[in-house]
Amino acid sequence: MSKTDGRLLRGARSRQTILKHAVDLASHDGLFGLSFGRLASDLEVGKSSVQTLFGSKQKLLLETIETAAAAFQDAVVKPALQAPRGLTRLRAMIDAWIVYAEEPLFYGGCFWAANLADFDDRPGPVHDALFRHRRAWRDGLTAEVRHAIDSGDLTDRDPDLTSFQLEAVLLATNTALRLGEKGAVWRARYAIDALLKP
Repeated sequence: MSKTDGRLLRGARSRQTILKHAVDLASHDGLFGLSFGRLASDLEVGKSSVQTLFGSKQKLLLETIETAAAAFQDAVVKPALQAPRGLTRLRAMIDAWIVYAEEPLFYGGCFWAANLADFDDRPGPVHDALFRHRRAWRDGLTAEVRHAIDSGDLTDRDPDLTSFQLEAVLLATNTALRLGEKGAVWRARYAIDALLKP
C-alpha cells in the first residue's frame, strides 16, 4: 500500500468515526449542536483535522444526515423489505421502527424527531436533505398501505391519511419513550392495530 493510499484509508476511518459521533450528538442536541470544535474536543483530535475532513459546517451537517439515513435504512427499512409487500411488510416496517425507538439506534433516540422541527422553516440544503429522507419513509409506508388495499388485506381507505396517522403514532411513541413513559409501546401497538383493522 502506498503512502497516499494509507492516508486516504486513515482519512476515511477518521471521517466515519467523526460522523458516527456527530449522528449521536445530533440525535440528542440537534444538528445546531454540532461544531468542529465540539467534535474535536469530544474525540480528542485537532479541530483543524476535523475541519480539513469536512471543509464547511454545512457539508458536515449534510454528511451527518446521510450517515443517519444509511444507519436507519440498515436497521429499519432493509430488514422489512424481506417481508412480502402489503400489510406484512407495512407491519414489519412499523415493528422495526418501534425497536429503533425502544432500543435507540442513536444516543438521543430518533434522529429525525430531534431535527425536523428545527429546520421546518429554514430553507436550504440541510432542510431539503432532512425532509427528503422523511418523505421517503412516509412514501414507503404509503406504498405498503396501497398494496395492502389492492390485495384486500385492508379495506378501501386513503393511503396518504393512513400513513400520516401511522407516522404520528410513531413520533408520539418516540417522545413518550424519551420521557420514560411506561406502556408507550403497548399504546403504540394498540393504536396501530386500530388503524390497520381490515
